[in-house]
Amino acid sequence: MPPRKIIIDTDPGQDDAVAILLALASPEEIDLLGITCVAGNVALPLTTRNARMVCELATRRDVAIYAGCDRPLGRDLVTAEYVHGKTGLDGPDLPEPQMLLQDQHAVEFIIETLRAHAPGTVTLCPIGPLTNIATAFNNAPDIIDKVQEIILMGGAYFEVGNVTPAAEFNIYVDPQAADIVFRSGVPLIVMPLDVTHKALVTVERNAAFRSLGTPVGIAVAQMTEFFERYDREKYGTLGAPLHDPCVTAYLIRPDLFSGRHVNVQVEVTSELTMGMTVADWWGVTQNAPNAVFIGDLNADGFFDLLTERLARL
Repeated sequence: MPPRKIIIDTDPGQDDAVAILLALASPEEIDLLGITCVAGNVALPLTTRNARMVCELATRRDVAIYAGCDRPLGRDLVTAEYVHGKTGLDGPDLPEPQMLLQDQHAVEFIIETLRAHAPGTVTLCPIGPLTNIATAFNNAPDIIDKVQEIILMGGAYFEVGNVTPAAEFNIYVDPQAADIVFRSGVPLIVMPLDVTHKALVTVERNAAFRSLGTPVGIAVAQMTEFFERYDREKYGTLGAPLHDPCVTAYLIRPDLFSGRHVNVQVEVTSELTMGMTVADWWGVTQNAPNAVFIGDLNADGFFDLLTERLARL
């Protein structure tokens, strides 16, 4: 099988950084066409900075990085410095990036790339708010049918919310954008908190990263050590969940994951449950399934894969 052509849409974030590194370490399975940045965990100037820092950490200055939307479609931007630190990538002491952003806007890059490729050959991998993807679909509806698949990190159902009682952060930041994407008709693979909370970086797993002895391995260990302080305090877990790497791991080893093809709708009206992803897990409605909603993973296999691939960088 040839590697899958993908675009990673991101708001780095420590876990976003690990997802990008996993993609860069896996050329047999992943052909990364570009990275598009969006406001989310931190404001856009920092997410673009962080994406470049991560690529330079992996010595991959050839990767094209694009700045996208700096605010949600219809709401004020909500950020998460309380989780990720003031830079969004607190933990390791990485040098300021030297590589330049591309001049083209991220949304235009997404549109141009999908138009330039044969239908069903480019997969979109959003691991932040869905503003860039929804804007591209609104501006160029002709590209919707050309997308092979969208594999995204976002939402929750049985795990409920992590930013409100009902909503996961990525969806909550721009629920209107998420609604557009979930209604688009594009095949969706959704990595909600239900599965990502099972991808926990324990002390032993973090030690495996550090023991790689490389700049990448040490930086990832430092990222997860910083990241985990929030989740340990909030959830009482043994470590931090690596949410976003579930997306890139699925591209490499889909057999590590399991879920159901169900109907998923996004709440965009009620302030009480704004951004909730309502998954018809038990099939109690007549609504047609529109997403594979992932619910479980082989955590040991996931971390074995992650450690083995990071060792390549």
